[in-house]
This record gives sequence, structure tokens and C-alpha cells, in this order.
Amino acid sequence: MSVSRRHVLQAGVATGVIAATGSSWLGAAAANAPILRRIPSSGEMLPVIGTGTNAFGVSAPADLEQIRGVLREQHTLGGTVIDTARGYGTSEVVIGELLKELGNRDKYFLATKTPMGGDLSSGAAVLEESFKRMQVSKLDLLQIHNFNGLNELMPHFVEFKKAGKIRYIGCSTSVDAQYQQMLDAMHAHKLDFIQVDYSIGNRSANEKILPMARDMGIAVLINVPFGGRGRTLFPRVAGKPLPDFAKDIGAASWAQFFLKYIIANPVVTAAIPGSTTVEFLRDNQAAGRGVVPDAAMVKRMEEYWDALPA
Repeated sequence: MSVSRRHVLQAGVATGVIAATGSSWLGAAAANAPILRRIPSSGEMLPVIGTGTNAFGVSAPADLEQIRGVLREQHTLGGTVIDTARGYGTSEVVIGELLKELGNRDKYFLATKTPMGGDLSSGAAVLEESFKRMQVSKLDLLQIHNFNGLNELMPHFVEFKKAGKIRYIGCSTSVDAQYQQMLDAMHAHKLDFIQVDYSIGNRSANEKILPMARDMGIAVLINVPFGGRGRTLFPRVAGKPLPDFAKDIGAASWAQFFLKYIIANPVVTAAIPGSTTVEFLRDNQAAGRGVVPDAAMVKRMEEYWDALPA
């Protein structure tokens, strides 16, 4: 996570407490329960905020301890989705080792992705490598990364799913230029999930991708929810207080503001912000509770963002 996000977070409130509107304990508990969304192909429910791990491939002891803390605490905060990839350095290995050490793999919905390059001719072996690296016999979700080897690997995906080794099949991209490939893949293959980039600063996925996922009954994971590839959101709000209306949606930090915007889209199953520290984890997970912005609020958030100096 960037220094700019750290600066913005420290300038506000890190974790945010969403006030319950009811007077009873039950009302307060319900108001603070994790927001859940349904996976269309199965009906299974997932919390709307998970964790992306493209920065989990670390070796420094201090960084490893932070990640250990994230994997120890995330499920206690209500989050279950952990998304990684073969292309994220040693991320798969780190997650596999730490979950084995912590003994809490069963608390998480584990998703990973196939390689973005290299020899894919031995398709089954390519898939098996992720199981070895993550030290698991079953994966909740396996995704074709950036459509590399889509046609070669998909038959093996289907075989692994039939064998019960993969629960869900998907494709992912974080590149707008690959949107047509995503649309084609959604038509050509029986996908349970897609993963795509989407944020208040990059809404193009909502033009065709998200509506098609809705119409076809495909679950959606959102990557780079804080922007990416030169469109990082935090520098634009550095030093700026949250707008007054942020309190109406229970957003106590800019990270929560950005995540609340994403989960306001009912097509989104879960957003997967990077959470490399427990501080960021708690901040992000707080966005997955309380109020979901309605259409009027979404418009207000977009208007506010669009009016900010670039």
C-alpha cells in the first residue's frame, strides 16, 4: 500500500465506529453485522470486503509479522475472501505457510489465479502448482489471470471442479483494454466469477462488464478499488477532510468512502483492497458494515469526486 494512503489514513480515523440507530442491543448488533452478498451460481453468501494480496510476497520479518496479523485477524472482523495469484511473487507460499501455522484455513474463502506467462502445455500440472504452494487440497476459486491460456486451461478447470478440487471457476483482469476479452469469456464459458477493476475514479467496468455479469448471474470481485495503473485515488484527497455527508454512510476514512462507493453497486459480490497491515485491514473491513449508499448517495459521491482537482 502506498505512503499516500498511510498519510491519509493517519490524518483521519483509522477504524471508524458506525453508530447503531436502534436503541436495543439486537438492533445495534444487526446494524454492525457484516454486509453479505450472494454468489449467483450457488446462493452462498460472502462478506463484501475481502483482501487482495499482491504485496504479500515478502521476506522481511517485520512485514511477515504484519501479514501474519492480517491473516490472524481478518475472519474475526467478518472478512473471509483472500485473493492472490501465481504472479504475486511468493504470495501464495506466504499465505499457505501462515494459514497452516495459524490453523484457520477453514475460516477463509481462498482465491488464486493461474500464471500470466510461461509454458502452459501441461495444464493440469499448472493448476496443481497453486495447491502445492498454498498447501491445500481444495481451492474456493481459481481464476484465469488476464486471459493467459484461457482456452488451453479451461478444460482442466472444468475437470478440477468436477473432481471437487475447485469450488468456483473465474477469469480476471485489471486492464480496461481487456474488457472485450472478458465479455467474450463470459459468453464462451460457464463462469461462476469474474474479477475486474472498478473504483470511483475508474467506472468503465459499469458500462458493459458489470451489467452483463448481473444478467448472466456471475459473481464479481473488484480489484484495485483504490485505483491503479496511474489512477491511485489517495493522492487526490491527501490533506482533505471527508465531506460532511460521509457520516451518513458511516465512512470514517477515505478508504471506507471509496469502498462504500464500490459496494453500493449491487452487482459487486466483494471488493478486495490490499491490506498489508492490521491497521489497513481494520480500516477496510469497517467499510463492510452498516450503511450501503443508495442511488442518490452514489450520485452525490460521484459529483463530489468529479469536482475535486485532478
